[in-house]
Amino acid sequence: MNSFNQTIIRHKVGLLNLASELGNISKACKVMGVSRDTFYRYQHAHEEGGVEALIQTSRRKPNPKNRVDDAIEAAVIAYALEQPAHGQLRASNELRQRGIFVSPSGVRSIWMRHQLASFKQRLSNLEAEVAKTGAVLTESQVTALERKREDDLACGEIETAHPGYLGSQDTFYVGTIKGVGRIYQQTFVDTYSKWAAAKLYTTKTPITGADLLNDRVLPFLAEQGMGLLRILTDRGTEYCGKAETHDYQLYLAINDIEHTRTKVRHPQTNGICERFHKTILQEFYQVAFRRKIYRSIDELQMDLDDWINYYNGQRTHQGKMCCGRTPMQTLIDAKEVWDEKVKALN
Repeated sequence: MNSFNQTIIRHKVGLLNLASELGNISKACKVMGVSRDTFYRYQHAHEEGGVEALIQTSRRKPNPKNRVDDAIEAAVIAYALEQPAHGQLRASNELRQRGIFVSPSGVRSIWMRHQLASFKQRLSNLEAEVAKTGAVLTESQVTALERKREDDLACGEIETAHPGYLGSQDTFYVGTIKGVGRIYQQTFVDTYSKWAAAKLYTTKTPITGADLLNDRVLPFLAEQGMGLLRILTDRGTEYCGKAETHDYQLYLAINDIEHTRTKVRHPQTNGICERFHKTILQEFYQVAFRRKIYRSIDELQMDLDDWINYYNGQRTHQGKMCCGRTPMQTLIDAKEVWDEKVKALN
């Protein structure tokens, strides 16, 4: 019993004892400043349940939530597992077609009570249900599970085993040069060693994305006796399209490079490239544009190449695999891992 309840009981018991000592209820109530109705209520509670019954209780009646019928709630829960990719509005409309009338907000309330509010939660419940009952998945359920697998692949922590295992590529808007126009930088970063390559262009097209790989990345990896297995990009038009008509996709197919795309509106998925863009902006572009007025893209490219050489060969990196080494040192030290993998495949 807390101190607040003890104080209340002490006051009420004191009123009852005072009335007993004085032998006059009206006089006791006047001294204690309470009404006679209150005294009789205290007295009745004490006679019924003893001292514990004198604890103050709320007079407010409980207001239970507005719940739908059990049958409707069961139908909403079943639909969440049947169509886990549908949201609350779609679920409400589809259930209405089946003669079950429940508002979108009602659907969400039911889902929240049963841990089904998010797409991830519905899939988790579906997986548990299948494991428990051994039910056969429908086409829509399989599609939803495949979608979750793709999202996990794109949004999870980047796993990389050796240099060339996964490259990260992105487009960075540099700015404008008078007489030249807009300048875009195509960026490539090896996710293991953090070795980087960058090249400037005046357009942002599929051919520029493929040109960086063809001109800077694959030749360098070939010199080191390595290749590129997979590449991670966002879903920009310069990287995504039909392989038959898209220059970048065609180049990846010719060189047998697997393509992984980031989740929509989640640039943090390609965080290694985004962090490199912040570094190059602060350490190169902001400094270079203060010191010099560039007249051509070739002039800027020359200074960019010098900084990239410094970044790869002299600047220490604190990345997960670098541990204070330069990207070039990290790449060379890990060449043995690549060689072992090639031997295992052969």
